[in-house]
Amino acid sequence: MPGQARSGLAYAEPLIFELGASGRSAVSLPPLDVPEVEPEKIYGSLARRHPASLPELSEPEVVRHYVRLSQANMAIDTAFYPLGSCTMKYNPKVNEWAARLPGFASLHPFTPDELAQGALELMYRLERSLAAIVGMDRVTLQPSAGAQGELCGLLMIRAFHLSQGRSPKKVLIPTTAHGTNAASCAQSGFQAVPFDAGPDGIIDPAQLARLVDDDVAALMVTNPNTLGLFERELPQIAAILHDKGALVYGDGANLNALLGRVRPGDLGIDLLQINLHKTFTTPHGGGGPGAGPVAVKRFLAPFLPTPTVEYDGERFYLDHNRPQSIGRLRSFYGNFGVMVRAYTYIREMGAKGLREASGLAVLNANYLRARLRQSWNLPYDRTCMHEVVIDDKHIRHTGVSTMDVAKRLLDHGFHAPTVYFPLVVKNAMLIEPTETESKATLDAFVEAMESIAKEAQSNPELLKEAPHLTALRRPDEARAARKPILRYKANG
Repeated sequence: MPGQARSGLAYAEPLIFELGASGRSAVSLPPLDVPEVEPEKIYGSLARRHPASLPELSEPEVVRHYVRLSQANMAIDTAFYPLGSCTMKYNPKVNEWAARLPGFASLHPFTPDELAQGALELMYRLERSLAAIVGMDRVTLQPSAGAQGELCGLLMIRAFHLSQGRSPKKVLIPTTAHGTNAASCAQSGFQAVPFDAGPDGIIDPAQLARLVDDDVAALMVTNPNTLGLFERELPQIAAILHDKGALVYGDGANLNALLGRVRPGDLGIDLLQINLHKTFTTPHGGGGPGAGPVAVKRFLAPFLPTPTVEYDGERFYLDHNRPQSIGRLRSFYGNFGVMVRAYTYIREMGAKGLREASGLAVLNANYLRARLRQSWNLPYDRTCMHEVVIDDKHIRHTGVSTMDVAKRLLDHGFHAPTVYFPLVVKNAMLIEPTETESKATLDAFVEAMESIAKEAQSNPELLKEAPHLTALRRPDEARAARKPILRYKANG
């Protein structure tokens, strides 16, 4: 009713718009009357002392300004974004549609189980789908990122060993694993013990066996590793760890290469995190919100974070009564909108589609490997998985750095690949095309890389001063790291 408060906002008397003599009835539009906040009710230090000096602009001017800003930045929707390891995978728009459905988007985290059956069912089905894909028995969707998934897994490893009356302290990590592994070890109270991979870029079981003793809690292994190579000795490696009572943690960030073809659980891995943005087309964790579900074998299920999503045959519910649980990792239960997106992708693709996606990702990476071999050095020139590593060996004598190459790629309309990683390759460039890029896009990228290799020989200063065509030129990155501008300073 007019004048009655509704949802905290008062509705004024509706304005009546006469539509002329067309015969149509008048339209009543009740405008929102938002009460002003009295200045004295604002905390003193936050109150503005003088009116803001704001320009008077029309709506088109404002819209154009922000659209230009958005176009000045690189994005997966506008350009090829071949970040190896970080995986800037395309996010299908149907995922966004599903996540915006009112029943999902408006769901309050305090909604009782009885009123959230649809959401709980989606979570339950997503957990079971992920478990089937990776060959595990249970999954928690609670971790907010891949790195928090690592922490979750390591806390479960510690809880498992304590339940067995053991307290080993060391976790073995190959130098071809993801960099967050060591940090997660330190945060969970373990000692990270790094070791080098074999000359072929993968773990040597004989070398590993010499490192495994009674004080080893687990091995953290990334498969495929950060060189883009498949750890083909994993079953033997897992047996070595299990014989000593240790576990095998799988970093599942590179799962996009294995979908529908290899299940990590079948290789002897006991638990792993799944980066939904890298494999199941949700927004990248760095852009927030992220999600890093952890999948475990049955013997580790009692230690999963609380609560877990359960089904008693009639209703879905959150189970908080788990005495061996490592506890809650975060407030509420993960980032639900991300879960909706991942579940939508899995249902849309189906088993056949997921298998095809991984095959195309591997095909695209090997196509780039074969094309780039002519102008760039490949430290491991053999069949790779979803990403390929090149380095600057052929142009190093010119004084052009890997960062120079990255900046010059912007002039060609491409984002740079991951640079200076993996650390085991000097001046590395780690390229991941994913499955959605066309041959035409890959060919254009190769042509750009070939052109840059020639420029390094003929005109190295051109690269050292790149980019030349972007809205902003190259910043002083050392100064930016040491003296970052963390807040906007305004006059008045």
